[in-house]
Amino acid sequence: MKKYNHLGIPTSEIKEGEIHLPHLKMYVTNHEESPNGIQWMRFESDAPYPELVLTVPHVAFEVKCLEEALKGQKVLIEPNSPSEGLIVAFIEDHGAPVELMEYKNKS
Repeated sequence: MKKYNHLGIPTSEIKEGEIHLPHLKMYVTNHEESPNGIQWMRFESDAPYPELVLTVPHVAFEVKCLEEALKGQKVLIEPNSPSEGLIVAFIEDHGAPVELMEYKNKS
């Protein structure tokens, strides 16, 4: 079962309040502060991500078990942790990037 979380949109513009994630070579805005759940993503020039993720907006869903959700999927970005208590991965669904998110210890 998946639960909608946010819409991520790649940008080259610096956005107010963006958060630098140096270990992921990107900047993001907090989608929880957006009334419509929008997260802007700005990548460093050497960010190691597929062109699809760098250029096409993605929808993000929360899943209970990321490992299970990834079975049989075309994985674009392997599981990683952008912040404490969160593991994410990107898959491709009919040519579109999709982010799957597993929160640890979330009630």
